[in-house]
Amino acid sequence: MTNADYTNRPSPDALLSQAMQERRGKLRIYLGAAPGVGKTYQMLETARQLKAEGVDVVVGVVETHGRRETEAMVAGLEVVPRRVLEYKGRTLEEMDIDALLRRRPRLALVDELAHTNAAGSRHAKRYSDVEELLAAGIDVLTTLNIQHVESLNDVVAQITRIRVRETVPDSVLEMADEIEVIDLPPQDLIKRLNEGKVYIREQAQRALKHYFSPGNLTALRELALRRTAQRVDDQMLSYMQRHAIQGPWAAGDRVLVCVSEDRTAGGLVRYAKRLADRLKTRFTALYVETARTQRLTEAARDRIADTLRLAEQLGGEAITVPGRTIAADVLGYARANNFTHIIIGKSERPRWFEIVHGSVVHELVRKAGTISVHVIAGDAVEADEIPPKMVRTRPESSGLAWQPYGVATLMVGLATVVSTLLGNTMDVRNLSLVYIAAVLASAILHGYGPSLFASCLSVLAYNFFFLPPLYTFTIRDPSNVVALVFFTIVAVFTSRLTARVREQATIAANRARITAQMFSFARKLAGIGEMEDLLWATTHQVALLLKVRVVLLMPDDHGALEVRAGYPPEDQVGEMDLAAARWAYDNAKPAGRGAPTLPGTQRLFLPVRTERGVVAVVGVDTDDPGPILTPDQRRLLDAIMDQAAVAIERVKLVQDIDKARLEGETERLRSAMLTSLSHDLRTPLAAIIGTATTLKSEGEGLEPATRAQLTGDLLVEAERMGRFVRNLLDMTRLEAGLDIRREPTDLVDVVHTATQRAKPILAGRPLDLDLAADLPLVRTDYLLLEQVLFNLLDNAAKYSGPEGRVGVSAARRHNHVVIRVMDEGVGIPPDSLERIFDKFYRVEARDHRQAGTGLGLAICRGFMTALGGTIKAANRTDKTGAVFELTLPTDDALDAWMLE
Repeated sequence: MTNADYTNRPSPDALLSQAMQERRGKLRIYLGAAPGVGKTYQMLETARQLKAEGVDVVVGVVETHGRRETEAMVAGLEVVPRRVLEYKGRTLEEMDIDALLRRRPRLALVDELAHTNAAGSRHAKRYSDVEELLAAGIDVLTTLNIQHVESLNDVVAQITRIRVRETVPDSVLEMADEIEVIDLPPQDLIKRLNEGKVYIREQAQRALKHYFSPGNLTALRELALRRTAQRVDDQMLSYMQRHAIQGPWAAGDRVLVCVSEDRTAGGLVRYAKRLADRLKTRFTALYVETARTQRLTEAARDRIADTLRLAEQLGGEAITVPGRTIAADVLGYARANNFTHIIIGKSERPRWFEIVHGSVVHELVRKAGTISVHVIAGDAVEADEIPPKMVRTRPESSGLAWQPYGVATLMVGLATVVSTLLGNTMDVRNLSLVYIAAVLASAILHGYGPSLFASCLSVLAYNFFFLPPLYTFTIRDPSNVVALVFFTIVAVFTSRLTARVREQATIAANRARITAQMFSFARKLAGIGEMEDLLWATTHQVALLLKVRVVLLMPDDHGALEVRAGYPPEDQVGEMDLAAARWAYDNAKPAGRGAPTLPGTQRLFLPVRTERGVVAVVGVDTDDPGPILTPDQRRLLDAIMDQAAVAIERVKLVQDIDKARLEGETERLRSAMLTSLSHDLRTPLAAIIGTATTLKSEGEGLEPATRAQLTGDLLVEAERMGRFVRNLLDMTRLEAGLDIRREPTDLVDVVHTATQRAKPILAGRPLDLDLAADLPLVRTDYLLLEQVLFNLLDNAAKYSGPEGRVGVSAARRHNHVVIRVMDEGVGIPPDSLERIFDKFYRVEARDHRQAGTGLGLAICRGFMTALGGTIKAANRTDKTGAVFELTLPTDDALDAWMLE
């Protein structure tokens, strides 16, 4: 990107951000250093002024904390009633966001932005409620204390020795249209505290001893002012980018340090850090990646990477931008981002080199305008003091260095042969174009060095073979001298230009390849639903793009880290590596090889973070000695893991939803089973107890017929309990997995056995059997099929009247056998046809009671599925009643099903 690109057109990102802001409501945050400075009071005062001007103002929630002055300010404003929630026996009140959205005022007041909503609310945090109001086009006034800002949480904890749990992401402050600091001197705030205007007196005394000390309040005031100034600076920069204003505007200082491969670059970064600290501002380290970057040695590239890493370790920002002309690109970036100071090292190149190639330092000084340029001599900063590297250092290859020059020699030789063949048909001056083609070919194939070598060799060959006198390096004709000079100039510049285009094309191709692979990776992640597949895809992508070995660790159910995926899969993690991974996970910082912590391990471990915290740790290593990743590779790895982290969160959320659904279903089944147990055990138990009590109390005094009847009733109820227990055992067998014993079975025998067993249940009901004479033998489990038929007959008895007929038929249909069990009961409600085979689902019987346990039909479906058959339920078409149809495959169909 050129200087003009930076400064002559608005920033697309800034314009997009502005367009999004215009569709949303406006957010104003009243920011205070501590509770009690008057944020809520100021918000209410502003709201009353706006209402007086005709603005539709509504109070969503305002916490008065019993302060009479605040309560008086609320009077006269429309207040939306709060939602009442019950939580653990307590009654809680929260802002009713639905009522606010229905009311749709022009302005809503929402106090205490960092508040955590009660369980059962739509959003966990109040700032999410505010985001929804803004998205609906409602303007919002809100309040916030500086200790609740997420990025300052650690700083505030260090100052006050109190860790604040309720925090607001910095992105919420960044989307604010206005931030107004409500400031109060520490002594005035302490006075308000002593007067009981902030807390009641007992709380006030404790607060004075800890949080509200003068030193703490002064530090918090500075934090609030600095954070607000930073936001104002960001807004100014955004305004400049939207309107294509060429900076800098010296409203505040910003420091930019130019990074190169020079050994003093680390000293320049440290100087920039010291300058930024004196100016109370931030600094950025900038490296302009040109075509020359591709020609640097590995050692030089490592120094650049080390320097950028040093800038990040010192709290600065490391930026790499593509460019063509260093001075113009540096100035363009500085003006576009409102930098007021540029730091660059003094050139150590000889004067003649700067005359020929130009001087970056002189160009910066001459064209900087109002930007201050600090030119630092090499002896003013320390050299070679880069911290331990996290970049890969590869030994420079020299074994094949002669090949490009050999190809260049071959190209010039081929050009000489072609020129010799064309010498009789072309003017000698035109033959120089053939050599230009050889120079171009060398530049395209191997870059600047070989093409420059080809240029020199072409000049010599052209002079030696084609300019009279031939086969000497002397030139007789002065015009040929001029032609040779211009040929030399054209050859050199052509080689340089072509080599630069080739290098830029190589850079663009590499970036396009990475972009395409990242797009493919993102698309792949979107279609993955299983955690193991997601982790494997992530490790494979990292290994493919970075050419490293990679492992991905996540905590198990007990919190211990374990390897969940790796590439190659057989890689193992030793105890030292596991300790480094644990440290990286616990502290959300890099650890291991090349990092400041545990550098002696085999791998470098980096935390994988989401908004909820660290979810995994990725470890990378190579066979090369020394550090592992360049800054570009580190940024690429961060981009991959950011995408993976979002996908991990998505899969975890789905798993949590499935788990909650499973727990709900389990609870429903448990409740249904307990209900069934209490219902179906109570009746037979009561009958058994009553009968047994009668037999015991009256004993021999009973008539033999009466005693026989009571004994029979006792046996019937005991068998009923036995069937219930058997159903429970069958369901347990189904869930544990059945052992199917298939053998040739006569279906007529199965039907007769089931009907004989069911006679006591049918209690004299008419039973119709219609069994075809040509029924084949079926390979199935005799006992399971007989149990299915018994359960269906039991079901028919429950739902048929005393005189209702029950029918069983069996016939062959193509390569299947169909068995039907019919009754003349009440039938099945249409909305229950799909659910009737669910566990514990029951339909009312003829006497409007729910008969049975709801397990019999579920067992039938489970058994039939295990046997390779099907079961369907329907209502009869000829009369009232239900019909259940069993379908079993014959031998040929069963073989095909088992192969599937």
